Amino acid sequence: MTVRDKKNVNKSNLKYIFVVGGVMSGVGKGVTASSVAKILQARGLNITAIKIDPYINVDAGTMNPTEHGEVFVLKDGLETDQDMGNYERFLNVDLPKENYMTTGSVYLSVIKKERNLGYEGKNVEVVPDIPLEVIRRINLAAKQAGADVVLVEVGGTVGEYQNILFLEAIRMLKQRYPERVGVVMVSYLPVPGSVGEMKTKPTQTAVRALNSVGVFADIIIARSTVAVDRKRKEKIATFCNVNPDNVISAPDVESIYDIPLNFEKDKLSERLCTMLDLSCKSRSELEDWKKFVRKTKNYKDEVQVAVVGKYFSSGEFVLSDVYISIIEALKYSAYANGLKPIISYLSSQEFEKGRPLSDLKDYGGIIVPGGFGSTGIEGKLKVIEYTRQNGIPYLGICYGMQLAVLEYARNVMKLKNPSTAEIDPKADHLVIDVMPEQREKIMGKDMGGTMRLGQYPTIIEKGSIASKAYKKLQIMERHRHRYEVNPKYISDMESAGLVFSGKSPDGRLMEIMELPTEVHPFFVGVQFHPELQARPLDPHPLFTAFVKASYESKS
Repeated sequence: MTVRDKKNVNKSNLKYIFVVGGVMSGVGKGVTASSVAKILQARGLNITAIKIDPYINVDAGTMNPTEHGEVFVLKDGLETDQDMGNYERFLNVDLPKENYMTTGSVYLSVIKKERNLGYEGKNVEVVPDIPLEVIRRINLAAKQAGADVVLVEVGGTVGEYQNILFLEAIRMLKQRYPERVGVVMVSYLPVPGSVGEMKTKPTQTAVRALNSVGVFADIIIARSTVAVDRKRKEKIATFCNVNPDNVISAPDVESIYDIPLNFEKDKLSERLCTMLDLSCKSRSELEDWKKFVRKTKNYKDEVQVAVVGKYFSSGEFVLSDVYISIIEALKYSAYANGLKPIISYLSSQEFEKGRPLSDLKDYGGIIVPGGFGSTGIEGKLKVIEYTRQNGIPYLGICYGMQLAVLEYARNVMKLKNPSTAEIDPKADHLVIDVMPEQREKIMGKDMGGTMRLGQYPTIIEKGSIASKAYKKLQIMERHRHRYEVNPKYISDMESAGLVFSGKSPDGRLMEIMELPTEVHPFFVGVQFHPELQARPLDPHPLFTAFVKASYESKS
């Protein structure tokens, strides 16, 4: 390691755990990383978690959700990968923007530094300068959190070209601090139906690919449809150069929230504490988590909720990950009410093509989530009108609130050709218009990371549905939007019976709309994204109120 390398590594006693993936994507690397962080937190350690995405995109905001999944917005406004949501939910913390990076953001930082003479005339090279920037960012996040351990999930799969520079950062750190760096590989062991035997060869190949870049796994999380037996553990140990006890079985489970408890049964936190010489408590404090997990299995009844969206279809597959935070928020609130959530995913485009709206009567409540563009909008408007007219509990989130306002303008106020500027900027009545500060950005195609993003305050009207749900009159929620209710129409809308029960402190932005309970049992729209702050141990009050209303509507 060169002198320049040594200047850029951390000299404290910080410990690092890197989580990498083998064989294929989609095997639960993010949930595994979250679970490892959780069990170490339960041992009394201060943990922070970082996600590295191997994309040139500077952030996740411009990525197609049907390809990449949900965009998770942090408190300070950064648009990130959905795994950041897993970290926040499992650890019950708010993570800052320093805890997420992409290839694009790393390169951008290095180039900006070079342009500003930050390298003092030295040649700037892919290696070591890109890995050193990665290490700098990891150390910065750890320092800000005051962490004992920083857990870093490296996106992608070992053997891909895209993440090799992040693996080089691991190699450089482990070369400098071998006793302070641990590597966990999450690998998949297939059980081909025609063979009927669990195969370890793909994992062996993945480990060799990792070794070829100078990084060696300390722990192997063996994902499969069934538990990994001792014979396979020993085979993996022999060919992958790990202790058999460091091969942790991770079979498919009913709930992802079982995973930390299963890891503890295999004494994973104990192995990590010993391996990295961590000052851990003698036993894990997971009682609250165990209590929550028991609620996921014991319930008095069911509640049926439908999420009507546009991003579910991908060929013949349903992509529920697009709305993962909403789905998890529903679960937490259902469990808190002693209910099992039965969640259905309905494509709004099907209602445009003639699916009977009467199908909605099967559900206790309907959610229309956020989104962008005109695809499926008429279907959503039909769904909203039906829920309003038939007293079905409704929760509209972001675009779902804007469309509820548009539906009201169209079908109750009877405005001629009302619309949103996002769909028809030349409509007669733009009841939803672009925010003034966003207009210039749209004209200049300055679209990345420029929406109204992050946490903002909302003042709630006393006596409203929202105030009864939150039990307070000022809240902080996370936003991600460019459009708003047009102030020109607010007075007329209120006269027509629509209630704007939540507003920005200056009264300019309409943050919550609802119908009075004498008109509808629960019809609420919010401009923000409450699902982003829902946690297993701290369900979101608005979702809890919605779930309660949904259950009562069918009782």
